[in-house]
Amino acid sequence: MFGRIRALVVKEFYAVLLDPKTRFQVFVGPFVMLFLFSFAITMEVRNASLAILNQDNGDLGRRLEAAFTASPAFTRSFSISSVREIEPVIAEQRALMVLRIPEDFSASLMRGVPAPVQVILDGRKANAVQIAYGYASQIAGRFARTLRKTVTGADALLSIESRQLFNPNHDYLWFTLPVLLVVLTQMLALVVSGMSVARERELGTFEQLLVSPLSPWEIVIGKTLPAAAIAFGIGIAIHLLARTVFGVPCLGSLGLLAFSFLLFILACTGVGLFISSLCSTQQQAFLGVFTCMVPFVLLSGFATPIENMPDPLQALTLLNPARHVIVIALGVYLKDIPPGEVMAQLLWLGGIAAATLGSAGWFFKRRIQ
Repeated sequence: MFGRIRALVVKEFYAVLLDPKTRFQVFVGPFVMLFLFSFAITMEVRNASLAILNQDNGDLGRRLEAAFTASPAFTRSFSISSVREIEPVIAEQRALMVLRIPEDFSASLMRGVPAPVQVILDGRKANAVQIAYGYASQIAGRFARTLRKTVTGADALLSIESRQLFNPNHDYLWFTLPVLLVVLTQMLALVVSGMSVARERELGTFEQLLVSPLSPWEIVIGKTLPAAAIAFGIGIAIHLLARTVFGVPCLGSLGLLAFSFLLFILACTGVGLFISSLCSTQQQAFLGVFTCMVPFVLLSGFATPIENMPDPLQALTLLNPARHVIVIALGVYLKDIPPGEVMAQLLWLGGIAAATLGSAGWFFKRRIQ
């Protein structure tokens, strides 16, 4: 018995070590992800955009504004001139947070009257805004301690009041479920399409498929439609559960959401087919799908804000279909995003879908020739 087990163990080691593709995925892939995730994943908020509405003409208001702009957490700051500009600035993602200093801020502190300041946060970015609010509280606390000599009880007088646009109740599910819809449909599209060609090879039917009357594009379409239909169907089920069971609102156009997800699923299916066409076994295909799936999720802006990442990684995220569809999903669910604002995301999704499906079709055509 032990001899048979030993022979099987040796065979499995040979299967991994002698195949170049499996060897690369097992021994190179984890180290690539290690270096990638070391830069991409951070629970800090850096390089965040801050808009400031300073309605106070006093010295203390200017000093508080300077304290925020000097913070490394808010390296990009700009001023706005009226309350009407607050919502568009957040809605268009030009700022993660708006600091509003009221008109009587300096006068209230000097008289010993409570002087709250308000921060308005983008509720579509649940993780980032909680951290940003913590930074705002720390900055305000340090500023109040510097006033102890001139303002009695400044620590108690100065406070931060927060308000979240598009998620006023701070319900974490409003952010999580639209993103989970993206992640789960992506996973299904990649897995189902990624296994299809590898399964044909293992069963010995791939060569029969290549010599059949089907053209390369017919093969691609035939492999794409089942994976896309399964992923789209599961996406509809997740949407219905989010609306009925978890109470997540959907303020925007369902047609826009469906069309965006169709392009997104086609892009993911193209990636899965290309991976599958390069692999000889389902095990290799699964490892290839997993190797792509994890960076897709972590470079989508789900775990950490994209603006926290180094510039080269920010540019790389443009090739990630999940990045673009997350913007659309959160916009449709939480703010009734107009079609004009998502046109750039749709163009990226269409381009990625065309490139990935075209690559898979080119590979099949080359194999036939």
